[in-house]
Amino acid sequence: MDIAQYIEYTNLKPSITHADVDQLVSTAKTKGYYGICVPPFWVKRAKREIGSHDLKLVSVAGFPVGYQMTETKEMEIKSAIQLGVDEIDLVMNVSAFKADMSWVKIEFARCAKIAHEEEKIIKVILETSLLNHKEVTLAVKWAVDAGVDFIKTSTGFVGEGAKIEDVELIKSLIPDSVGIKASGGIKTHEQAEALINAGAERIGTSTAL
Repeated sequence: MDIAQYIEYTNLKPSITHADVDQLVSTAKTKGYYGICVPPFWVKRAKREIGSHDLKLVSVAGFPVGYQMTETKEMEIKSAIQLGVDEIDLVMNVSAFKADMSWVKIEFARCAKIAHEEEKIIKVILETSLLNHKEVTLAVKWAVDAGVDFIKTSTGFVGEGAKIEDVELIKSLIPDSVGIKASGGIKTHEQAEALINAGAERIGTSTAL
């Protein structure tokens, strides 16, 4: 399987520098990846390095734990769009979700509206390692109802990251119009291929597969 078209080559490390951003873009171009994912601070640099190449630029909002105020996340999304991103990965507020606050669904909808008004794609990161089966089911329903484009398993900063069973569960819950991004702990071609076979349409990885 040629997995390059699925890969969002990612570097969200706290120590990332301009040299790392440039290398990320260069490697992604060479390998023919779908896109790259960088921190908000480096979006402008990455956009410049991508130039006219057909490489999607992804960044994050509410990263890595998701408990920022909704207004803060909205500002992050607007700023990233102004700087040239194609897609936003939004971290769900697991704290509010665990407190049984339906505000989480409203936040999804508000952030999706901002992205879609600018014709950008938005993914919601659930952090599946912190959720049980029932919680994943509810979070997916809220995200789908709010109009997001993708469900993403993990940030890669918490727990085990992407698991086959999580991708299979999410796949069973979403309509064909919504995709899945598996991320977190994906280090080998075999892992990526197994997740794709389970239903993932995107693979977030910091390893050049």
